[in-house]
Amino acid sequence: MKKIIRNLIWLGIAGAGVGGVWALAIVLYFWPGLHEEVAQLQNVEALLSEQLEMPMRVYSSEGLLISEFGEHRRTRISYDDIPRRYVDALLAAEDASYYDHPGVDIRGLIRAAYQLVSTGEIQSGGSTITMQVARNYLLTRDRTFARKLREILLSLRMEQLLSKQEILELYVNKIYLGHRAYGIVAASQVYYGKPLQDLTLPQIAMIAGLPKAPSSYNPLANPRRALIRRNWILSRMYLLGKVDDISYEESLRAPVTARFHPTDVEVEAPYVGESARQFALEKFGDQAYTRGLKVYTSIDAEQQKAANRAINKGILDYDQRRGWRGVERSDIPLQQEEESLETDTLAQLEAEQSGGLEQVREALSDPRAERLQQEYGEDFSNWLRVLDQTPVYGGLQPAIVMAAESEHLRVLRRGGEVVELPKEAFAWAGRYHSPFWKDRQPLPGDRLASRGDLVRLRPNNSADLPWMLAQLPSLEAALVAMETDSGQVKALVGGFDFTESRFNRAEQAARQAGSVFKPFVYLAALEKGYTPATIINDAPVVFEDQALEDVWRPQNSSGTFYGPTRLREGLYRSRNLISIRVLNYVGISRAINYIAQFGLDSAAMPRDLSLALGSANFTPFDMNQAYATLANGGYAIEGHLVTHIENSEGEKLFQAIHPRVCRNCESDQESIELKGIEYPVAQRSVDDRAIYTMHSILRDVIDEGTGQRALALQRDDIRGKTGTTNELNDAWFAGFNRDVVATVWAGFDQPETTGEYGANLALPMWIDFMRVALEGQPQRTMDRPEGLVTVRIDPETGLRARPGQDNAIFELFYQERVPEALPATRSRSGTLDSEQDREDNQSAPEALF
Repeated sequence: MKKIIRNLIWLGIAGAGVGGVWALAIVLYFWPGLHEEVAQLQNVEALLSEQLEMPMRVYSSEGLLISEFGEHRRTRISYDDIPRRYVDALLAAEDASYYDHPGVDIRGLIRAAYQLVSTGEIQSGGSTITMQVARNYLLTRDRTFARKLREILLSLRMEQLLSKQEILELYVNKIYLGHRAYGIVAASQVYYGKPLQDLTLPQIAMIAGLPKAPSSYNPLANPRRALIRRNWILSRMYLLGKVDDISYEESLRAPVTARFHPTDVEVEAPYVGESARQFALEKFGDQAYTRGLKVYTSIDAEQQKAANRAINKGILDYDQRRGWRGVERSDIPLQQEEESLETDTLAQLEAEQSGGLEQVREALSDPRAERLQQEYGEDFSNWLRVLDQTPVYGGLQPAIVMAAESEHLRVLRRGGEVVELPKEAFAWAGRYHSPFWKDRQPLPGDRLASRGDLVRLRPNNSADLPWMLAQLPSLEAALVAMETDSGQVKALVGGFDFTESRFNRAEQAARQAGSVFKPFVYLAALEKGYTPATIINDAPVVFEDQALEDVWRPQNSSGTFYGPTRLREGLYRSRNLISIRVLNYVGISRAINYIAQFGLDSAAMPRDLSLALGSANFTPFDMNQAYATLANGGYAIEGHLVTHIENSEGEKLFQAIHPRVCRNCESDQESIELKGIEYPVAQRSVDDRAIYTMHSILRDVIDEGTGQRALALQRDDIRGKTGTTNELNDAWFAGFNRDVVATVWAGFDQPETTGEYGANLALPMWIDFMRVALEGQPQRTMDRPEGLVTVRIDPETGLRARPGQDNAIFELFYQERVPEALPATRSRSGTLDSEQDREDNQSAPEALF
């Protein structure tokens, strides 16, 4: 009797509880906020369009993909395109009774009610697919009773408004599957790099196992747990009659083939992509990552590829010239202690199927290691694992030494390929001692590396020698190229490898400019009154200036003094003492104000005579923009990368408007229309006669000076200047024709000597790039402005040559600055002796002259 009474009491309590729950359910059902959520279910198309956040993508000028940014990688798929096997796998894993229940699972509700009574909160939901859709699209993910009840009610209502197929479509497009992949299409690309329709049954089962715990069952982070989960799903499919015997047995033993597949880019330009990302973020805030923005840059795909190759080759060639510094990692063991399988998941697997442990171990075996073991009699599993986990930097492939002999190395590459390296592959590898010294004789193979050492391989374009021994370089370099008339960036490289270092040296590394800065100082002198024939004394000079040092004794890089020298020769031979005297003639303040017209920040320029030697710090981007103004004839342009930004529907949200050079415009014309867009006309900020004269001098840099390597391009329209800073820390070359300007910098992130001048280090990279950038392009130089004349002069005095003088040379002059004729008796005195010039030089210390 007491037992009957006790049961009746508990039954009454349970009934009251259920009644209370349903009373609360009725209240929540009529809550206005819930009706708003239900209203969103009326239009599945709109729900998908609004909720599916799209990443931002960056494109080249041709519309080729450069980068993709955003927390979500997502591609929509319709229900009709979902493979039937995936639906079977998903339902077997998540909701086997999906087509039978009304949106909720009664057993799941009972479990949730028990958790609520016992713990005071919902800990697990036993959620159906319908409930997960309600939560993912319309509700928060907090674990509260009110939210769970709203989820249940919405699921019931959703089943009334939508078909099972529509609910599944919502589910597979929204569910998170790890590694930024939202939805099954994105997951197929992330883990297998191919369309969902092309996946095998075990691959489909692997993806179907991810929704429960995208981190724990991730095949990249935890392949063992992922494989156990996959095989459990396969066994569920088998029990439900969705897989035949043969397919089931084969799938259980299939190896884990998941690998991370980043977005397939069409142009390798990660530094460009990052720069464009920052620009879009400044314009649109965090929404830039979710609105599906299309950021178009001015990058030319072929020029960018050429820039990549030029910087990569230049850095690696330098590294080989310096010598062998040693292996990257030593004594890698052949085998690693086997990771134990999780007992709970294995117990679950064995409860569902027989022979689970054997099948898991078979599936986890590496067929590459099995093949190698048959050939070499050793288990290389751990080496293969290490190689898989070692990133490729700058195209340098990781490899582990299998055998090292005096004239031969055998190494194991990622993927299980064995590579034989003859002595020619490491003939460059003399021992490194300093940036100025390496052993002439290469080290023998058995002293270069030992068995188990990690080294790098560099691809080599030779059928007889496809691979060269290499090492990760420590040198860095950057390149920027622009159109001279628009300032549009056509190529940009910020370092050796973006994945190794995201620091963009092209735009962020302000380094001493060295001699590449000198042309702007000389331009100021040309405008003030000097000519290319002005004689300046290349002789020692001493300064006592606390702003520099107690005593400053500048020297030429050769340590030699050359006496009286024409200005032209002083620049194309990059004579430091002449540059100092030129700046002293112009005046520091006047020179800084003048040079600022080229877009260089006056605040970055030191207010002392070291400025003449390029002591100011500028980024390669800054310097290239200044050279663009020099190249286009003196028109002030603005270097820029992003041209326009569109939303996912193709609507333009931003259009870059920067000055354009217009040589045929009227003098008072302020704007020009190009392709339906109006741009301001770039204004000339400096004297075109000085600019043309400088072009002439910078051609001599190529013909007779430090830039002679550029003659290999066999073009008459090239002008440029090398640059090298103190202690050979920074190497530069900036050069151009009328249409394209490019600047290369090379050095170490922490300044130290490279042991090489700009002509040897930076210029070859510039040549490799410009060979492609100018291929097939007509030769283009600046038109000669009015007011310039060509006169025969005496090369020693800079005065007009006597009639019939044998050693006379031609020189450019402003029409009003043609020098006096050489007197009958040859004289080596004087430079310019007009009253104004003497007045300008009165403030110069006598020691300078």
